[in-house]
Amino acid sequence: MIELFGYALLRPWWLLGLPIAGLVLFVAVRRAGGVGDWRRAVDAHLLDALARRGGVVAGKGRGAIVAAATAALIALALLGPAVERQGSTNFRNLDTMVIALDLSRSVAESPQFQDAKIAALATAEAAGTRQVAIVAYAGDAYLVSPPTTDRKGLETTLFALDGQTVPDFGSAPTRAVALARKTLKDAGVVSGDVVLITDGGGIDEGTRGEARALREDGHALSAIFLTPKTATGRPPGPADAGRPELEALASIGGGVSGDVDHPEAVDDLLARGPTQRIGPGEYASLVWYDLGRWFLFAAAVPMLLLFRRGG
Repeated sequence: MIELFGYALLRPWWLLGLPIAGLVLFVAVRRAGGVGDWRRAVDAHLLDALARRGGVVAGKGRGAIVAAATAALIALALLGPAVERQGSTNFRNLDTMVIALDLSRSVAESPQFQDAKIAALATAEAAGTRQVAIVAYAGDAYLVSPPTTDRKGLETTLFALDGQTVPDFGSAPTRAVALARKTLKDAGVVSGDVVLITDGGGIDEGTRGEARALREDGHALSAIFLTPKTATGRPPGPADAGRPELEALASIGGGVSGDVDHPEAVDDLLARGPTQRIGPGEYASLVWYDLGRWFLFAAAVPMLLLFRRGG
């Protein structure tokens, strides 16, 4: 799919049909002009004699022009020119977002913990009118806020979370991603986003497997990194120990990564319109209004001219 000046081409590969139609026009006009293939079917001296007697009337190739115009209009119809439907944002179950916030001790006691909550709220705001759910996790994962559009309620929930919210010690991002995936599946979401806000602790092959499964379901996993408490005061290397794994996880999940100080890449991804997120799949008709049918009706007009006598 290609978007141009507020319009979209749902099937852009049919652009190849336009130069083909032009080539057909060029060849057909050249062949139809004059007496065309009669020179192959009739001896030259006989054809000249018939022409002198007025028995041969040279064609002008108008029929070929009309046929080529018909072919071009059909090619335009097959391109799938489309405009975004009004109210497409009302299909809320198409692209819900889940924020998974790490509440393990290393995160909850980090000096950037409040910044992490602010970043989580910013991602919710970037999601626009989409429904947003919140998963809190440490040694286990819990859905603390089901999908909702109530941003004030989300803000209250986010800033009430602390290191005591989840009673299970440890860090289990695998369970958090699995719960986010289940939440999207239960809601019937077509193209959702999961944003994991963490220091990268606990990421293992199970987490990467859940990220792949999430992507296969048509969703995307993005990540926001924050510096854990245990790394405070240490050299830059250990402070960023979990960042490479978190960035790799976001790549596997088909999303992007950032940190609490610079979450712009994640916010930009989430701020895309529904037409960009859902794309040209089977649900595209809910978002795009295909104008191709009108080009087919237009193609019927020159097509009828082909049945006129004397063209």
